[in-house]
Amino acid sequence: MFLKNYTIQLAKDILIRFPKKIIRFFEFLIELFHFKKNNDQRFAVTAKDIYPCLTDKLKKTPFDHHYTYHPAWAARILAKTRPEYHVDFSSILSFGTIVSAFIPVKFYDYRPADLKLSNWDSGFADLTNLPFETNSQSSISCMHTVEHIGLGRYGDPLDATGDLKAINELKRIVKPGGDLLFVTPVGKSRIEFNAHRVYSYEQILSYFSPLSLFEFSLIPDQGGIIDHADPASVADQKYGCGCFWFKKI
Repeated sequence: MFLKNYTIQLAKDILIRFPKKIIRFFEFLIELFHFKKNNDQRFAVTAKDIYPCLTDKLKKTPFDHHYTYHPAWAARILAKTRPEYHVDFSSILSFGTIVSAFIPVKFYDYRPADLKLSNWDSGFADLTNLPFETNSQSSISCMHTVEHIGLGRYGDPLDATGDLKAINELKRIVKPGGDLLFVTPVGKSRIEFNAHRVYSYEQILSYFSPLSLFEFSLIPDQGGIIDHADPASVADQKYGCGCFWFKKI
């Protein structure tokens, strides 16, 4: 699958994107000439300072659907639950740093982030052996992370069951009545080594048993987000993004 996708992308780069960049470069030169001609002289426009940006002239702003929608989904849940503080394990940094504006966030990663903000703490944690007491945390998240554990991509040891160990640790530390926000790729179950795993909906529910699923949302292959999605639709996804809100009863 990787080789097929790589070949397709390479062909598109050579046959479509490269010729477009050449055309766009000549358009840039024309724009530069006209701008210099009509410059109001507040800023000098010199050859040594030109900085051609040739790929941003688009009708719509592009974005990564997985990594834009899932933090937005989680932040909206925290805006409802308003925990005293929130513990996040290795999710995208933009999530925790923004949430820390209204809820204190403790961030832990196998590769700690050297980032300083108010209401924000960062430290090391191995998700397969978390340094927290059982039933101790009322609000935790781990998003687009567990699918990588044990594949060696981020310097962690190779371990075919690393993801299951991490899930068991998340289940262990969440407090009864507490919330666990979990996000992972979903679709046809497989490993795309050494990038990530893709899980079926049924796998995730079985792995997180006996926690109770409170809400499921889906970022499908075609983009967007479906709140309270039909679990049956996961089987139709190639590389969807499942957003699971679990509660420990």
